[in-house]
Amino acid sequence: MKSRPRIGETGELAVPTDMTHAVEFAGDGMPAVVSTPNIIQFLERTARHTLAPHLEADERSVGLEIDIRHLAPTPVGQTIHCTARVISVEGSKVQFQIEARDAQEVIVRGLHKRAVIRTESFAKRVKAKGG
Repeated sequence: MKSRPRIGETGELAVPTDMTHAVEFAGDGMPAVVSTPNIIQFLERTARHTLAPHLEADERSVGLEIDIRHLAPTPVGQTIHCTARVISVEGSKVQFQIEARDAQEVIVRGLHKRAVIRTESFAKRVKAKGG
């Protein structure tokens, strides 16, 4: 890392949603709501973007852990506002407090940990697995 993220540093991302973000079982009385896996992707992207300015050109961050509570549904079509706040930095690992809100309320809260990796060594590791 070219610089260490500060505790309390926060990133934000607003994501408009559409039917590609809906639960796969929408229909037959089930409303089209944004799926949990999509919200997790939005939150991971928010944390990744928050960490990106601190990385060297040959570094990226990858997700290690995510622990969330999905508290409320969000109808497809609403914009989801995500925040990721740095709460700890230990070597190459950065932990975030994450939250997602729709127009009415908090819909997800939790924790997310990312590791900073060198792309070349990561690619070698993937290739060794046949990728």
